[in-house]
Amino acid sequence: MKVISTNLGKPTSFLWKGKEEQTGIFKIPVSESLHLTINDVSNDTVIDRVHHAGLNKACYLFASDNYPYWKNKYPELDWNWGMFGENLTVEGLDESVMRIGDIYKLGTALVQVSQPREPCYKLGIRFGTQEILKEFITHNRPGTYVRILQEGMVSTGDELLLQEKSKNTLTVQQFYELMFLKKKPKELLNLFMDNPSVPEYKKERYRKYL
Repeated sequence: MKVISTNLGKPTSFLWKGKEEQTGIFKIPVSESLHLTINDVSNDTVIDRVHHAGLNKACYLFASDNYPYWKNKYPELDWNWGMFGENLTVEGLDESVMRIGDIYKLGTALVQVSQPREPCYKLGIRFGTQEILKEFITHNRPGTYVRILQEGMVSTGDELLLQEKSKNTLTVQQFYELMFLKKKPKELLNLFMDNPSVPEYKKERYRKYL
């Protein structure tokens, strides 16, 4: 896996249900390296810190391999890396292989896979239609957030080098699927609950299914 674009966003205003709001999802490629900190990416825009950034969502990674699929569906958009609000566009990122809890060296930083991206209405704002939310869920390639275990710098061309594979086999894709399944398979739910790297607030939401 290799970083092919580093992306940052500036505050962008939009109207939502008659109210003016702001978002940082409109990210564009930048030439400089990104500083990954414990809670966020330096110089990036995070408007809603309840649902973005913080220990479990400090940096968002999305696969460049997914772009052809979406470009084909939305050819009218002005395409560039960062379209999904990702800080790092990564070549070769595979959510069906990457496990929750995997630890990677990334530039001079050390990061841990924490949870998939859950789409919200601001992705719809970015794409000009809220239909993208259902499509994004169905496509089942959400990208992943990472925790920053060791702060550092990451640049275009840096590789994600696996340092420690999680013993728990829950993948990013399985985590994502579990969120949207009406009936939660017991085996998958147990794998989810037994994974020490799944954020505790997420586990609390799913205890009712046990």
